[in-house]
Amino acid sequence: MTNEFPQQIPPEMREFAGRSVAQARKAFEGFIGAVAKTASTVDAAAGSSPVGVKDAGSKAVAFAEKSVTSAFDLAEKLVNAKDIQEVLALQSAYLQQQMTAVQEQARELGEAVQKASGLNK
Repeated sequence: MTNEFPQQIPPEMREFAGRSVAQARKAFEGFIGAVAKTASTVDAAAGSSPVGVKDAGSKAVAFAEKSVTSAFDLAEKLVNAKDIQEVLALQSAYLQQQMTAVQEQARELGEAVQKASGLNK
């Protein structure tokens, strides 16, 4: 028995999965654009909000966007994986990348929250 995906998954199904990922990415990009526009409008309306609060909110949205974008990147790579070893390697690399990103994002967000609350004086 071979571990190659092309024999197990028909090309039509791969194409469908690839199109689905691309469509979902496009929908997410439209959604995140609307979120950014709304956040911008709210920031403008609440002009007296401390800069640190706006910074923490902006960072949280940016981190969420980066995380979802990374997941879409992984999905596109998985659709084109040649065999199970490649799938496992892609998943392992993704998990390592995400763990590093989450640690960095938590640090940055913690700093932004401290700054916003005035604890970092």
